[in-house]
Amino acid sequence: MSEVELENVYESWIGREEVHTARIEAGAVRAMAATLDLDAAPTPGEALPPGWQWLFFNPAVRRSGLGADGHPQRGGFLPPIALPRRMWAGSRIRYLQSVPVDASATRTSRILKVEKKAGKRGTLWFVTVGHVTSCDGLPCIEEEQDIVYREAAPPGGANAAAPAVYEAQAQWRRDCRADSTLLFRYSALTFNGHRIHYDETYARDEEGYPGLVVHGPLTATLLQQFAVEHGGGRRLARFDFRGVSPLFVDRAFSLEGRAAAEGGLDLWARGAQGELAMSATAVFA
Repeated sequence: MSEVELENVYESWIGREEVHTARIEAGAVRAMAATLDLDAAPTPGEALPPGWQWLFFNPAVRRSGLGADGHPQRGGFLPPIALPRRMWAGSRIRYLQSVPVDASATRTSRILKVEKKAGKRGTLWFVTVGHVTSCDGLPCIEEEQDIVYREAAPPGGANAAAPAVYEAQAQWRRDCRADSTLLFRYSALTFNGHRIHYDETYARDEEGYPGLVVHGPLTATLLQQFAVEHGGGRRLARFDFRGVSPLFVDRAFSLEGRAAAEGGLDLWARGAQGELAMSATAVFA
């Protein structure tokens, strides 16, 4: 199939929709609180914390329907892009109203855009998916999620060159370290089979990483928690984030932030070598 024909096939996925309904189970919420080492979990009827919506609506694909990377095989809801590496590149999230713990919720997902780009290490394909999470027919969370597909890692590893040090100055900082148990629990809670998070041999030999990779949405969840802690009691209304470089198991990283215009916050995660791992902005109601 020619490159033009492939592009036409991929772009034909634009507009596809799927709908999932789930109960925002209190047991899963308690397990997430324990995973994040929190003192208490929200109880039934209380608001689901920002980022915790990613525990729900995840596809339960049979093991025989998984690809070599542990993700569902291509060509279902998402287009059958042939590039071997894929990751969650970032999101733009609007929190319109609370999703109560133990409520029944529905998420409607739609392919919004499929776009080819040229990267430093070859071809990239970006798929943008829109999600709307509703309770009792009312939209509660709107999100645009960017998924990037990349070519195989070059010989010598994915991070052979030393990363640039991020120079931004923070008002607040929290030091963190993700161990393999945290990654295992988060993978289990989100039903995420991607092997870079638990199979060190695969992460190193197949995808070129130096170790297990911290989940991007886990880092984004921690940054949202950090934003709420520095939001002066206000409700988080908007959170946008972009993954820049991966974080790795058992390597120190930090959550950092500072006040921004109109009462918002600029936030970021900084890796063990001072590099920018994730950038984000938070806006409050």
